[in-house]
Amino acid sequence: MDKRWSLQGMTALVTGGASGIGHAIVEELAGFGARIHVCDISETLVNQSLSEWEKKGFQVSGSICDVSSRPERETLMQIVSEMFDGKLNILVNNVGVARTKPTIEYVEDDFSFHISTNLESAYHLSQLSHPLLKASQFGSIVFISSIGGVVSTECGSIYCLTKGAMNQLAKTLACEWARDGIRANSVAPSYIHTAMAQPYLDDAGHRKSLFSRTPLGRAGEPKEVASLVAFLCLPAASYITGQTICVDGGITVNGFSYKPQA
Repeated sequence: MDKRWSLQGMTALVTGGASGIGHAIVEELAGFGARIHVCDISETLVNQSLSEWEKKGFQVSGSICDVSSRPERETLMQIVSEMFDGKLNILVNNVGVARTKPTIEYVEDDFSFHISTNLESAYHLSQLSHPLLKASQFGSIVFISSIGGVVSTECGSIYCLTKGAMNQLAKTLACEWARDGIRANSVAPSYIHTAMAQPYLDDAGHRKSLFSRTPLGRAGEPKEVASLVAFLCLPAASYITGQTICVDGGITVNGFSYKPQA
């Protein structure tokens, strides 16, 4: 295989990798030959996924980590450093939580909950991974953001601000760490068929409204996000950094011009 399209010999850490989009990202990266460490808050999901990946012949290990906890993040990076001999090629910051409420209904706990889990964890893990990514001489960070960090939504302002900040972090790190051979990009999905999004997709009124504004007329699949993440980590994407790329069926560029056929 052309080396531009291979992750053979490369290492990766994927947070929240035992289900949903994270699970699909692990499979995509592993399919390109990467060795991967996964962390997730659910021990059950980690064990189930590791068993599944072992049967497929993927090189994946895993551990339990609540990324909202600073000590647990530090322990995670110690594990990764020891496992990969102090080098890391890929960091995928995938963890995200959402309490979608009107802005006026948010309270202090909601703010700290979103900031610590969505934003602080991604920021701190990026800091901790910097020496490992630099040592690999070919480092890539991918933040799993949201279209809520790109365009306005009807509710969920705190969730959206964490995702917008994540997009800005990707831009800043792309410039600050380019000299260290590290690229940083952000992937912003729309509604994807995952456990977090399913309640909204099961709501007939919400689904109809969403699909009527989405040119492709449907929700996305986890593998459709994972394929972009994998591409951004490949040598083939070596000149792409600091970008926020939406995986959204066209909803963020629709405006008022697209009219679905009756």
